[in-house]
Parts: sequence; C-alpha cells; structure tokens
Amino acid sequence: MAVRMGVGKFTYEAHPDWARLPKGWRFLEVVDVAVDSRDRVYVFSRGEHPLMIFDREGNFLTSWGEGEFKRPHGITMGPNNTLFLADDGAHAIYLFTLDGKLLMTIGTPGKAAEFMGGQPFNQPTKVARDTKTGELFISDGYGNARVHKYTADGKYLSSWGEPGMGPGEFNLPHSVALDRDGRLFVADRENLRIQVFDRQGKFLTMWNNIHRPCGLHIAEEGDQLVYVGELAPAYAFNQKYPNLGACISIYDLKGNRLARLGDRHAGEAPHQFLAPHGMTVDSRGDIYLGEVSWSFKGKTLTPPRELPAFRKLVRV
Repeated sequence: MAVRMGVGKFTYEAHPDWARLPKGWRFLEVVDVAVDSRDRVYVFSRGEHPLMIFDREGNFLTSWGEGEFKRPHGITMGPNNTLFLADDGAHAIYLFTLDGKLLMTIGTPGKAAEFMGGQPFNQPTKVARDTKTGELFISDGYGNARVHKYTADGKYLSSWGEPGMGPGEFNLPHSVALDRDGRLFVADRENLRIQVFDRQGKFLTMWNNIHRPCGLHIAEEGDQLVYVGELAPAYAFNQKYPNLGACISIYDLKGNRLARLGDRHAGEAPHQFLAPHGMTVDSRGDIYLGEVSWSFKGKTLTPPRELPAFRKLVRV
C-alpha cells in the first residue's frame, strides 16, 4: 500500500523508488531537480553521473556531465531548452543545452571571490530567471551574503545584501525563485526565514519561523504555490526534536502555510525526510524532491551508508 502524506487537496503518495536507475548506478545525494515542458525530469546529483534524465514514468533516458562539476548545487530551467547549473565548488554558473552542450559560463571556474567580500562568486547556490526580461538572479551563497543580478547574456548588473540578521541581510542565501510579478524570494537558510524583494533589490517583506529553508520552488502555473524544503535539526542536542524541519512546506504567495508534508520526526521512511535540498513540480502538480542525506548524515554513520536521496510525491 502506498504511503500518503498531507491533507485535503495537498495529499500526496510517496514513491521513493520512482527513478529506475541503470544497474549499479546511484545518486549518492540529489541537490536539485528540474522538469521541462514535456515533464522530463533532470536530476542534479553529487554521484558519478551528475545529470540524469528520466521520463515522467521514471524510466532512465540518458546522463551527462561526468567529470565536469566540482560540487553540484542548483539547477534551473533556462530559455529555449537550456539549463542553468550552479556549481558552488567551482564558484561558477553554467548554461547547458538539455543534452549537455556548454553554452555560457558566468564566473571564473576554480577562482573564488574574497570571502564575504560581496563580489561574485564565493560558492553560489542557485539561479532564478525572470521569464519576462531574461534577467538572472543568483544567490551567493556559502562564502558570500549576496544576490547578484545579471543580464540574460551573463553581464553583471548589480548586487545587494550583506551578512547579518536584519531586513536585506543574509545568513546563507541558499536558493532563489521568482513569482509572475517579478518578486524575488530568497531562502535565507540560517536566519530561518524567506525574504522577498523587488527586481531592483528593494526589501518587501519576510516570512519567519521556517526551519533552515534549503529548497525553494514557485510553481509557474495556477495559484503559484511556494514549495519550501526545510532541513532537519543538525546539532547533537536537538537532532531528535520533533516538528523542526525535515519537511516540505507549501505556502501561498502571501506567506500562509497551506500544508506540511512529512512526519514530525526526521527519518528514512517514505513519509519522512532528512535533508530536503532542492525540488520542482511538474505540470500535474507532482513533486520531485532531492535530499543531501549523504552530507547531512550518511557519511557520518559507522559504517557510512547511503540514505534516501530522491523521490517523487504524486498528488492524489
């Protein structure tokens, strides 16, 4: 019997084995996911095959990117059948065709900007693209506290943000997403909140009390729901606390939480999560979720063990 989670119109069935990997292949951990107009699923991982492509039924189609990335982090659909890939280990953003041809590089791969110096890039995390203007907004990241704005062809325009806890300040801007009105949502992970800005970087509002928001996705169609992946607690003293993160939260654009998917406790079961890191939603409202469960817990176990890293949640 399929495991269900959520309530009402936000009820989902968990399909942890949806992706049919070739024999002997593994994800290790999945950092982010994207879907194209045909609902083909692009899975960005830190395993030996960093970019794997599946059809909507979970059948493996192809892979590419072997040996090309230092530390994968974020994936975003670009224009005209392209993908933006954020490589935080290489301090760079890449634009690829869907079949793996490199079209553009933003940043200098392998060269980090000064730590917290404000210049691009020091471990960038995600790209958001304005479909009206083509402009790019890049969260940056682990070694910076900024959002950078670029033209569609990769020319630098402006930046905003600095380390801190006040409005417009960041403590690990981990992901970015735009709504149809051009408002930019930033997952300010270690400040336990999401901040919202206009296209010029003017602070508009913030949503507080979100436990370490990592993944951030705004559905393009319909009511534009906001999907947020929240990490479980990481400290030894609170790892077993219930009702702290380890979930997917679904919000409307006003910041009202409509649903919480996941158990009260972090875990490996189909209805539980450990480290929701990146996600997307297809044309039917199904969720594809990647978890960095190896970095979060698996590598620290004795012996080290690969944990659930990717699943599909089918909307009932």
